[in-house]
Amino acid sequence: MAESFDEIPELPTQRSPQCPLDPPTGMYALRDVAPITKVRIWTGDDAWLVTRYADARTLLGSDSLSNDTRRAGFPFAHPARKAASQGSRPLLSSMDDPEHAAVRRFLAPEFMVRRIDALRPTIQGVVDRLIDDMLAGPTPAELVQAFALPIPSIIIAALLGVPADDMEFFQTTSELALSTVPGAGRARHLINDYVAKLIELKREEPADDLLSLLARLWANGHLEHDDAVNLGHLILVGGHETTANMIAVGVLALLQHPEQVAVLRDATEKVFVENAIEELLRYGHIAHNGVRRVAVEDMEVSGQTIREGDGLIIAGNICDRDPEAFEGDPDDLDITRPARHHVAFGYGIHQCLGQPLARAELQIAIPTLLRRIPELALAVPFDQVEFKDGNYIFGVRALPVTW
Repeated sequence: MAESFDEIPELPTQRSPQCPLDPPTGMYALRDVAPITKVRIWTGDDAWLVTRYADARTLLGSDSLSNDTRRAGFPFAHPARKAASQGSRPLLSSMDDPEHAAVRRFLAPEFMVRRIDALRPTIQGVVDRLIDDMLAGPTPAELVQAFALPIPSIIIAALLGVPADDMEFFQTTSELALSTVPGAGRARHLINDYVAKLIELKREEPADDLLSLLARLWANGHLEHDDAVNLGHLILVGGHETTANMIAVGVLALLQHPEQVAVLRDATEKVFVENAIEELLRYGHIAHNGVRRVAVEDMEVSGQTIREGDGLIIAGNICDRDPEAFEGDPDDLDITRPARHHVAFGYGIHQCLGQPLARAELQIAIPTLLRRIPELALAVPFDQVEFKDGNYIFGVRALPVTW
């Protein structure tokens, strides 16, 4: 049985100043001493913190935990997240089965690997065009706005059927909606209103896109109007914000390891490139608030009894650094390490629906950038890179690069 503490510790949130890409320092200490232990969160309530990979997989695959933010005991990450859940229908990411399975069934075919593979030439074209623009422009360049953000934004907008002229609106509004600053709630309402208007337009004038599919499911009675809007909102925001941050974090991590940049740049085997991206996903795990759940019945995991109504925080970023789960030193970046079993996309029934698309974008964007700009380097010292602290999705605010 894991050790216990005389006093319940605060949830560790302070990242290492030496390597901000690492999980909070306090997570390591808890994993070594008490890998499932209660911590104090911002509400003053207690929640179980899970820091070991094997326990994370067990719990993420368990029917004894709920995603439903309306349940008592759910451990919200921020006041803004709690406020957003009040009085509204849950997003797909906050539903439990069978409701979750029914909704996911409608969308799953749109993100099948085979369908996403057909998009690869389009993604490659977008990536090449953005690199052309960077090479034709001044240096230093700012990689987030010039490259990392536009790639998934352009692709998800095309899949959804969002007008290209609205790109700037949903990019800036989505970033604000995923933050914890004042105005985040209003940003979420603006996106909802925007998606609702588009779905109503698509109902009258359908096209071959995801918003037209949602409009059709609403018109046919398979989805409530609010559920269709929520799904459109979730795909729009999740489909570009997460991948944009992962592209920037992945490039930053590689630039700190120039010997691995050279290996990935010169790689020709598809399997090697795919594995390198999995290692970047593991190492740069951007879901820094953990996966939040609440127990719906008593259960025992690794000697700890979790009671019905207990909140849990499954800290995927530290679980993906577990030396019992990954070869070598998992705090090092090693693009040759077998890493596909990471939990950066979650695990179980709620694992990320859009992961085939995210993988395709990362597998094309990062190697192409390194190959076409072999002299790519940070234009500022590493300690001057500004990170997104406190947001739901970890990332960098800007990444100045030169060549």
